[in-house]
Amino acid sequence: MTVIDSVKSTLAPPHRAGFPFIAAGFVILLLGLLVASWVAWIGLIFTLFCFFFFRDPDRVPPPRNDVLLAPADGRVVLIDHAIPPQELGLPEVAVPRVAIFLSVLDVHVNRIPAAGTVTRIVYRHGAFFNASDDKAAEENERNALAIRLEGGQMIAVVQIAGLIARRIVCEVHEAEHVTAGARFGIIRFGSRTDLYLPPDSTILVAIGQRTVGGETVIATTTANGRPET
Repeated sequence: MTVIDSVKSTLAPPHRAGFPFIAAGFVILLLGLLVASWVAWIGLIFTLFCFFFFRDPDRVPPPRNDVLLAPADGRVVLIDHAIPPQELGLPEVAVPRVAIFLSVLDVHVNRIPAAGTVTRIVYRHGAFFNASDDKAAEENERNALAIRLEGGQMIAVVQIAGLIARRIVCEVHEAEHVTAGARFGIIRFGSRTDLYLPPDSTILVAIGQRTVGGETVIATTTANGRPET
């Protein structure tokens, strides 16, 4: 990513989920101008932070139908095989899983990994452990989506609340057709997003690698047809 791209990303318009927080910060700023300068400074800093945290930059997914894209910006913290969340009703068979941890500095808008149809969405209440912990996937509050790819295979994307995250927003619906790289939700203030892949997937990322939601290729698969060369 170039310097210009980084600046454009930082100054991107906010996601609508951030509007109430930005408005609250602006109100505090105005009140501070009437009451005390230190209150105004708090309002200004909070407003600027919300503009930064809820930034929603455009992304350009690669024009390929044999890849699965990162569902979030962040850092890969886990690559293993695991059974998808039981509430999705998928086969209880371990499949490749890639977990991405989002710090408060990352873009928190979630992206669709590949074109397909959302077959099920299930929200489950839970705990709020640090999202990078192994037990977060099982015990934390989460929102899980099952997506049937155009080739017929299934993937799952799970939005997981973190230590200070308290709100998961999902903006797609069951039976909705979705496209690769499209926005589908946001998690507020630190979180994790897990991607459960088709069994034949070839993972192309490593633990510790940074990802860009909707652009970074997580894996290739034959689920949507023959791999492209």
